[in-house]
Order: sequence, then C-alpha cells, then structure tokens
Amino acid sequence: MRFQYRLHRRVAPLYAAPAYQALLPDLASRERLSRVESDLLDLGLARPEIARPDVAEPAAALPLPEALGWLYVVEGSNMGAAFLLKAAIKLDLSERLGARHLAAHPEGRGLNWRRFTEALDAIALTPEEDRRSEAATITAFSHVLDLVGEELA
Repeated sequence: MRFQYRLHRRVAPLYAAPAYQALLPDLASRERLSRVESDLLDLGLARPEIARPDVAEPAAALPLPEALGWLYVVEGSNMGAAFLLKAAIKLDLSERLGARHLAAHPEGRGLNWRRFTEALDAIALTPEEDRRSEAATITAFSHVLDLVGEELA
C-alpha cells in the first residue's frame, strides 16, 4: 500500500491537468490516488511520508511527451492489478474494502486499456517527442522498481 500511495501521489497531478484531460477525455476518472487513500483508511494505515524530492515534485509540470510516458506506465499497471486483486481477496480484501485501487473498470480491464491506448495513439507527436515519451516510460518503470525496492528494504 505504501508503494501504491507513493506512486499514485506522484502522478495524480497528471490526471487533474486540464491540458491532458483535453487529450485523454476520461483521464480524470482513471485517477486512483483517492482509492488508494480510502484503502489506507480501511486498513488503518497512515499515509507514507514523501521524503524524496523527485517524488514530491509536481508531475503536472512534466511536458506532454513525458507525461504521456508516465501515464502509459501507470495505466498499464491496471492490467496487472487483476493478479494483485486475486491475492488481496485471499486476505479478505475486496474492490469495496482495502483494494479499491485494484478494481477493474466497469467495462473490463482490456477494453479500458484499449480505449486509453487508442486515445494515446491519436495524439500527434513529433519523432523527437516520441523518443522523449519512450524515455519517460523507461524512467517511470525505473521509478516504480525503485519505490518497490525501497518499500521492501
């Protein structure tokens, strides 16, 4: 849960940015920080302190190509959340208690992912912006791995 909070707190400004919402119409509804916060409350856990400056910096300040790379990683993680939800259910958690942030979209994970990637693909980027977006995807994946490593240490 600490990892989830730290990740979703980092990217929440991207979901709230009007410029990105205009390009990805259902972006605001995809935000999961509020669900992670509810899950922390369900479990009686405090919000983790954010000590690393790179985690605290506003994600909304990211240029569009970098923001798209980060969003791709976070939205893609929803596909793998199905496996985590199965494990959470074994711990007596559910989409309504303690594992809200792992819940599938009402239309299903696959369709939800397809719609997101179609909207992402429809955004016109220059070849240089494409490279920057791809680099940001790698940075976001590395950040996720770093957070997991820190929380498991």
